[in-house]
Amino acid sequence: MAEVEEQGRKLSEESTDESEEEDTEEEPKLKYERLTNGVTEILQKDAASCMTVHDKFLALGTHFGKVYLLDIQGNVTQKFEISSVKINQISLDESGDHVGICSEDGKVQVFGLYTREGFHENFDCPIKVVALHPQFSKSNNKQFVTGGNKLLLYEKNWLNRWKTSVLHEGEGNITSVKWRANLIAWANNVGVKIYDISSKQRITNVLRDNTSLRPDMYPCSLCWKDNATLIIGWGSSVKICVVKERDPTEMRDLPSRYVEIVSAFETEFFISGLAPLADQLVTLFYVKENSEHMEEEEEFRTRPRLDIIQPLPEGCEEISSDALTVRNFQENQCRDYRLEHSEGESLFYIISPKDIVVAKERDQDDHIDWLLEKKKYEEALMAAEISFRNIKRHDVQKIGMAYINHLVERGDYDAAARKCQKVLGKNMDLWENEVYRFKTIGQLKAISQYLPRGDLRLRPAIYEMILHEFLKTDYEGFATLIREWPGELYNNMAIVQAVNEHLKKDPTNSTLLTTLAELYTYDQRYDRALEIYLKLRHKDVYQLIHKHNLFSAIKDKIVLLMDFDKEKAVDMLLDNDDKISMDKVVEELKDRPELLHVYLHKLFKRDHHKGQKYHERQISLYAEYDRPNLLPFLRESMHCPLEKALEICQQRHFVEETVFLLSRMGNCRRALQMIMEELADVDKAIEFAKEQDDRELWDDLISYSIDKPPFITGLLNNIGTHVDPILLIHRIKEGMEIPNLRDSLVKILQDYNLQILLREGCKKILVADSLSLLQRMHRTQKRGVRVDEENICESCHTPILPSDTAQAFGVVVFHCRHMFHKECLPSPGNVAGIQYCNICSAKRRGPGSGILEMKK
Repeated sequence: MAEVEEQGRKLSEESTDESEEEDTEEEPKLKYERLTNGVTEILQKDAASCMTVHDKFLALGTHFGKVYLLDIQGNVTQKFEISSVKINQISLDESGDHVGICSEDGKVQVFGLYTREGFHENFDCPIKVVALHPQFSKSNNKQFVTGGNKLLLYEKNWLNRWKTSVLHEGEGNITSVKWRANLIAWANNVGVKIYDISSKQRITNVLRDNTSLRPDMYPCSLCWKDNATLIIGWGSSVKICVVKERDPTEMRDLPSRYVEIVSAFETEFFISGLAPLADQLVTLFYVKENSEHMEEEEEFRTRPRLDIIQPLPEGCEEISSDALTVRNFQENQCRDYRLEHSEGESLFYIISPKDIVVAKERDQDDHIDWLLEKKKYEEALMAAEISFRNIKRHDVQKIGMAYINHLVERGDYDAAARKCQKVLGKNMDLWENEVYRFKTIGQLKAISQYLPRGDLRLRPAIYEMILHEFLKTDYEGFATLIREWPGELYNNMAIVQAVNEHLKKDPTNSTLLTTLAELYTYDQRYDRALEIYLKLRHKDVYQLIHKHNLFSAIKDKIVLLMDFDKEKAVDMLLDNDDKISMDKVVEELKDRPELLHVYLHKLFKRDHHKGQKYHERQISLYAEYDRPNLLPFLRESMHCPLEKALEICQQRHFVEETVFLLSRMGNCRRALQMIMEELADVDKAIEFAKEQDDRELWDDLISYSIDKPPFITGLLNNIGTHVDPILLIHRIKEGMEIPNLRDSLVKILQDYNLQILLREGCKKILVADSLSLLQRMHRTQKRGVRVDEENICESCHTPILPSDTAQAFGVVVFHCRHMFHKECLPSPGNVAGIQYCNICSAKRRGPGSGILEMKK
């Protein structure tokens, strides 16, 4: 097999023009190899004249009249001495049990390969063609045809004798014949005929196009694609004919079948053979010499070409074209070449006198070979992965390794490293070899991000080697690897020592310090990591504390945490006050009052009572650092010492806070006085008086304002709904000029009118509601009450109606729906001739309350 492949490669090299060095990007469709072994020895002494192909074997005829049966490797299995001159054609039936042979000296032999019994005849003219019925072995009449100057049909009659019929004559020698099913196609000097053996009718005559070509030099090539499609190649013309059934209504005297030419086109060169390939054609071309060209080009153009073409209705499209260097091609003519094919496989045999070449479709292995040859490694790898079950000569991993090697040679180290993930898979040895190779070429960084880090892991030394490499040259890359790689991949202590060594040279390097903290975290030395994070004020410090419950380690680092981020620190401390007590936090922050204030302020906002013992201290803290929140604190705190707060506020001249504290302590006059004297804000004074709702305060406010016209205006605008405005107006001195007095008086009158209207409206609503309720009560009391056996006495709890209604009985029913036997009512329920429900009276309700109760 290795020899065959080697020969195929040599032939492929020879099958392209040596003078043409340019690479083509188009992949060939076929691959070639010479048929060797016994064929080589035969063609050294003799020359091939014809060959026919069966799925099981080959039959080769020579110029010296011999016929050889060969296996598909070219080994001779049988030899027949038929004649001393050229064998013109060999025909086999479908079973391969019978063979027909004709030669140039007029001999025709048809016999079984396992018995020589059959037909043997010598004619007085050369017999050019012979064809057996495809079912020759199975049929009873054993039909076959021969062709010299006429086409003869031989068949056995019922007496087991051969009967001869002339199918055609008079148009020159028969040069080609092909039999398929019931159809016989043959070519003579005039054209191609098709004969239907079942109806014994000739159904068509396809004339040849170029009559200037000698039929013996440029013979016709016939090929059946299927039972109804005939392909004709003659000269440079190709026609594809389809045999169709004729409509019975159109028959008359015409044959039952007819032929339609579905495609016809001209080719550039002369046709030596045709064969079908799916919906395409494989065409063997004879390329004629052209003396006008140079010698080198003459040599190339005289080589036969094997093309794959796509027939079209009025033309064709070339799919691929290969020039073949067959032995002695310079001496061959168009008639010396033949193309045979195996219908069972896509095998095509190019026969020339001194050489036989086998062409076959390229398989996936060949496709991959071509891609590798063109250095298209990625496409080769993809093709191998898709067809890994069908490839025989290639291995996906080996192709992948070749691709990686190619990328490394090209300097594309990142792409090479990326492919390692896909190609190396779980092969530990290959991974380690690649890592060391990347180390040798100084590209460990490229492969680092693609190393396995899941269930498959390399030896720790591999990961440590890469980390040490990064630590020497790239601190940021080193930090990235530490973050991305699980700590179990390498010896953590060894890396920590290496980082510490580098920190001795650069102790303030934040990247190395952060990475060292992460290493300590992996090693569960959280206290060391916390120290570094706090030193760097790293954002992950709070996450580290929460995740690993490091509250015991931060009790003496509260100030550092607060300096870093007060808000996050306070939230964390308050959320975990069961782990770090409030007293401990206050103790730690006592020397940093501004931080202590932030903590206590948030504590107070969360719970007004939780830090009550620090409320006294908070007064001074608010006064010092957060005065806007002092007054809200004083309003909301129930544990704040008022005297202490008043003292601090008076010292700092906080008027609003002092006013609030004075009013809360009951000294409202002093508070009002401060508003009037120190704030001089009549609106606030009026608001304060409204809040206290004290007549004496209003008097004080009026007395203080009586000699201040702006204050009087403010009072006139706001006092109307709380104090009689007449009291203020009577006390205004005559002649005093008061700003906007007219508008103020108008407003007082409007307010008064509004109050009168409101009172009248309320009165109307009250009267209407009273009347409505009275009418409802009257309707309710007039309503009847149903008394039946289901009702019981509320006193004795027996049925209200006696079992014998014929006897006299008394029942009392109240509007409240309570029912009693008359004799069951207690005597105290009867007062001044009016009787009340005993139950409702016990509940201190008036008459009819039972009705209201029921209504509810």
